[in-house]
Amino acid sequence: VQLQASGGGLVQAGGYLRLSCAASGRTFGRSATAWFRQAPGKEREFVAAMKWSGASTYYADSVKGRFTISSDNAKNTMYLQMNSLKPEDTAVYYCAASSTTVMATTPRGYHYWGQGTQVTVSS
Repeated sequence: VQLQASGGGLVQAGGYLRLSCAASGRTFGRSATAWFRQAPGKEREFVAAMKWSGASTYYADSVKGRFTISSDNAKNTMYLQMNSLKPEDTAVYYCAASSTTVMATTPRGYHYWGQGTQVTVSS
């Protein structure tokens, strides 16, 4: 299984970006998928998770109401729409997928990882 993340960039505070994560090698059925982020000098932190079917989603409090996780099953691609971006959202963003249906909020809950895409929000 390979995950390819894209869509990062530089944006001003208050702006928006949409990250994509294309999966190849398998379809995910009802498996859980997620986005994490890691800022310099900090641990990787949970951002959002969903069951690939889209039936359930879960967000970190810091992004709730601003970020939306979704998927296009036909394209085997997941997305993270990020609105009202803040400087503290600056990080490398990683997509991840599990072989289970559990929407874990820790990295150890995921078995497949994308390479990361940089998001920088200027003030």
